[in-house]
Amino acid sequence: MPPEHEALLILTRQQFPALKDVPCEVEPIVKGGSDRHFYRFTWAGGAHPPMILMVYTLARRDNPKFVPATRRLAALGVQVPHIYAFDEQRLCVWLEDLGRDDLHAHREEAWEIRRPYYEATLREAAKIHAVSSKNLTPTDISSMEPEFTEGLYEWEQNYFIEHFVRGCLRRDADKAEHAPARTVLMALRQRLARLPRCLVHRDFQSQNVLLRDNTAWLVDYQGLRPGLAEYDLASLLFDPYVTLSRSERGALLKYYAELRGLRLPELQEVVYLCAAQRLMQALGAYGNLSRNQGKTHFEQHIPAGVRNLTAVCDEAPELSPLRSLFL
Repeated sequence: MPPEHEALLILTRQQFPALKDVPCEVEPIVKGGSDRHFYRFTWAGGAHPPMILMVYTLARRDNPKFVPATRRLAALGVQVPHIYAFDEQRLCVWLEDLGRDDLHAHREEAWEIRRPYYEATLREAAKIHAVSSKNLTPTDISSMEPEFTEGLYEWEQNYFIEHFVRGCLRRDADKAEHAPARTVLMALRQRLARLPRCLVHRDFQSQNVLLRDNTAWLVDYQGLRPGLAEYDLASLLFDPYVTLSRSERGALLKYYAELRGLRLPELQEVVYLCAAQRLMQALGAYGNLSRNQGKTHFEQHIPAGVRNLTAVCDEAPELSPLRSLFL
């Protein structure tokens, strides 16, 4: 066992004295673009259910928000992992192991198989989105990540311009030929900022949904904050990590609208706007992670992100001027 794993096992045995002499297998989990580290602990003889150790840093503002976000979501009845132990000084959280099966793993399967998984995922989202920001206290809001405002939408747009438009495509977004696109960006962030907010997951994509016992379980929700339900829906339905057809997206939007008693045309309209916003943020992230953080495997998702953003511009003609920035 590597010395690092040995040290983590010692720390874990201190946290769970009953497991002091129980043999254990420690397996690192390498996944995603996070600066956190995850390890699976499997105890001999079933002395304790498998657990996940999350070791985080304070380099990202949202990392310490994971534990309070877990407790908040659990109180809402959302399926999230149980926290076995938390060492705030050592920045360690021991969590229920939800297994290895995520929504992303089923991306190649027939829609008849995937559809129930997506519907289960939307049922969990609906529990989060049912909480209006009007019902959150100032203390609640201060304990979360900053809510979606025009300023945050503008930050996401600038992130896209800096790391994808300039960084990957080598285009100068300030040129006169992109003036219509800049006008659309301003109108987009202003319109989204005017809409009523609710709680949102913020990174609601297929790799952050685990499947167990025919139920969807959510992870990576430390970005929980007030925002638009449609942003979460756009993150899931236009996820560059998987392929969904137009009709499949439509069926899922219809399911969600019926679930929450919403009018489908209005929901669909805002989802397209949020999809443009979310996909720009994602393309900016792929550019930043691949070019500046050495995580070059994120480059493979850029073509799908561009395809999805193009499809969104097809659905919402007012977004068409954005094409000059990425096509």
